[in-house]
Amino acid sequence: MSRIVLWAALVGGISYVGGWFLDLPPGWSTAWKGTGVGLLALYAALNARSLDGWLLAVVLAFGALGDVLLETHGLVTGALAFLAGHLTAIWLYLKNRRPGLAARHWAIAALLLVTITGVAYLLPPDRAGAPGIALYAAGLAAMTAAAFLSRFPRTLVFAGALMFAVSDLLIFLRTGRPALDSFPMGLAVWGLYFGGQALIATGVVRTLRGASSQAPR
Repeated sequence: MSRIVLWAALVGGISYVGGWFLDLPPGWSTAWKGTGVGLLALYAALNARSLDGWLLAVVLAFGALGDVLLETHGLVTGALAFLAGHLTAIWLYLKNRRPGLAARHWAIAALLLVTITGVAYLLPPDRAGAPGIALYAAGLAAMTAAAFLSRFPRTLVFAGALMFAVSDLLIFLRTGRPALDSFPMGLAVWGLYFGGQALIATGVVRTLRGASSQAPR
């Protein structure tokens, strides 16, 4: 069942791009947008066997909520839902820190934190909103850094977190610049975001499933 839900999530998230070319009522388009990550949250919940599994489900549920709230209540409200997801993800990742972390790993994490936050602050043309964007980006950056420090596979989970971060940076770049509000930019934003969430979901679930199967019975 969980595999069927995962495939349904991928279909929902990928096909959402096709909806951009259809004259759909706003409610239908918003619901379609929420299916991808919403079903990823269900996939995580179906596989949850521990607190870590449920934390992942909550992370993805906040992501789906953020997707919907961006359309219905605006950028700030949607960003708060995403920020709640980032904070939950930080808890999950730091709870599952990779053993044997060296000073260079912490240095890379610090570089990610500073770079993502700093770039986010510099991107908005409306400088009045830059501090608020940087505050949100600090949570995003901390989530990305924590993913790097976690025991989850970096080729899936850290890569997914980094894709999420780049997607948000593209949003900050696009905001206030009508010339950048194009189909390729929208495709990059959504593709990086949804692809990143899918990698995070599958990477964490596979790791937790493997740990569960090796636990003494």
